[in-house]
Amino acid sequence: MTVLEAPTGTGVAAELAALAERLLGGPLPVGLKAWDGSRVDPVDPAAPTLVIASPDALRRLLWHPGELGLAQAYVTGELDVEGDLAAGFRTVRRLDARMPGPRELAALAPRLFGTVRRSGALSRLVALPPAPPDSQARLRGRLHSGRRDRAAIAHHYDLSNDFYALILDEHMAYSSAYFTEPDQSLEAAQAAKLALVVRKLGLQPGDTLLDVGCGWGSLSVFAGRLGLRVTGITLSQQQAEFARARVEREGLTGRVQIRLQDYRELESSAAVGCFDGVASLEMGEHVGQGNYPTYAGILGAMVRPGGRVLVQQMSRGLGAPNRHPGGGPFIEAYIAPDMFMRPVGETVAFLERAGLEVRDVHALREHYVRTVEHWYATFEQNWDRAVAMVGEEVARVWRLYLVGGGLAFEEGRMGVDQILAVRSGPHGFSGMPEVRTW
Repeated sequence: MTVLEAPTGTGVAAELAALAERLLGGPLPVGLKAWDGSRVDPVDPAAPTLVIASPDALRRLLWHPGELGLAQAYVTGELDVEGDLAAGFRTVRRLDARMPGPRELAALAPRLFGTVRRSGALSRLVALPPAPPDSQARLRGRLHSGRRDRAAIAHHYDLSNDFYALILDEHMAYSSAYFTEPDQSLEAAQAAKLALVVRKLGLQPGDTLLDVGCGWGSLSVFAGRLGLRVTGITLSQQQAEFARARVEREGLTGRVQIRLQDYRELESSAAVGCFDGVASLEMGEHVGQGNYPTYAGILGAMVRPGGRVLVQQMSRGLGAPNRHPGGGPFIEAYIAPDMFMRPVGETVAFLERAGLEVRDVHALREHYVRTVEHWYATFEQNWDRAVAMVGEEVARVWRLYLVGGGLAFEEGRMGVDQILAVRSGPHGFSGMPEVRTW
């Protein structure tokens, strides 16, 4: 066994660095700074430094080892990063792969307690579990019941229309853009995505479009401007109010209608089978695994024979653990509670079982990486305004979400796809072009 030399320096930081190096079986690739003022600089001057601003960060990690404990400590400010936050994320993920198992961790627990005892913080460390931060979701009721779904949507989307305006483009499009030029602006790339959706659906002026999960009305308003007759539905009160105001402001009241409505209520609508096209952009992740057959069936039922359905939806890799189908403990606890993502092939199977013929699957993963980069840059430019609106804790939640989410797409742990399907008419008639026109 190789005996590792203790890092230079004194105090809590040096002791924690030595313990971490023993855990990892090699040098610590980041610097450490502790609440007692001690620090250990990284070997690589460009590497980030983890700042443990309070022993409460260690409490959270002991009670919730891994991603959730780290997230709780970060959003409360008990843990921070000096340097590039994305680089810190990449480093932590590499460290996680090197971590020993529970037996080895248990063997090192006395050293950790000794470090904390010498800092005078032992009583805080062994106290009851720290309360979850206020920004953590607290949903109750049956999973994906109407009431719980409304609460989950409100937790994420009803934060504030003004807050989302600090992050999103002028379209207020909260889904992956489609970049067609190297240096394209986010607004232009979102317009290209919305135009792509309309082209894939084969819609012309005067045709009808159902926008399921319409958000702040980006697709509904865009399609209305093109002369389509649009019905958009959302579960978010704030989104509905914002979208309705946009429709009125642009003089589209006669063409675009925004409803505060659950998708399940469409099943009893008089408009079943009447729409020329149906789109649902990054809403299917929220309906849950058990409800997805109902969701897929309703999308198919709302379109006329020969009409098309386009679903843009996030996915996770085939080997991703089922215990975190929403993208991980952090996203499930803070951003999108009850969200469910699956490999794209499973979603295709659901749509096919609903009677739709899937004609095209278009992966947009790299486009989402660029989209999130734009969102994050805009968010950081508006950091002070965001903190003034929602408080520092919620702002730190979003900083963590944007950086971590971007890396998940960059590394291929998450994807996003446009799935185009058709409800075939009599004798298999699809009306689809033999050559793609998009």
